[in-house]
Amino acid sequence: MPRPPQTLVILLHGVGSSGANLAPLGETLKAFLPNAVFAAPDAPTPFDAGGGGRQWFSVTGVSDANRAARVAAARDGFDRVIALTIAKEGFGGRLDRVAFFGFSQGSILSLDALVDGRWPVAAVVAASGRLASPIGAEPAKATPVLILHGERDEVIPVAEAGRAEQALAGAGFSVETRLYPSLGHSLSPDGLQAAGAFLQKALTRAPR
Repeated sequence: MPRPPQTLVILLHGVGSSGANLAPLGETLKAFLPNAVFAAPDAPTPFDAGGGGRQWFSVTGVSDANRAARVAAARDGFDRVIALTIAKEGFGGRLDRVAFFGFSQGSILSLDALVDGRWPVAAVVAASGRLASPIGAEPAKATPVLILHGERDEVIPVAEAGRAEQALAGAGFSVETRLYPSLGHSLSPDGLQAAGAFLQKALTRAPR
């Protein structure tokens, strides 16, 4: 009889994409987490530019001045998607067995969920994103974070990785950062290997 999944990794896509686009990452990460289930839900709203993609929040007219407010406004939709995914996969009340792997806008929302303290999951991988939110009053500081970023990223500058690391570490988070010199706004095989090893370590720790 197959062993039931012991951990859940939720893959969170970028703007204009979909869960189906990110789902194949689970095949690579499965080598590190053979007893995990990987879920790749769609963001709650259609992409402004059409094409069948989805978005966590609109990037039309987004700026440094209004980005944090847009992320905050997206929390309800994000939380609904996460709660439904966790319930569907049978991990209700087991956040110490759940991890987020966000890319780009999915990374932004994943980090927001930590610094706001709403989702104290076991680990977060934040790829090609940024910390767009202020640190809240009760952040989920026990959750380790791995930041992945390409130095040639023309969508979200690599400097955002350093800013996120500094802010998170200053707030008491355990943070690792991996930068990839020849990588743009994407994921690399080396980055996926680093993410797999990081998630394996975090999800095999004793439950909190």
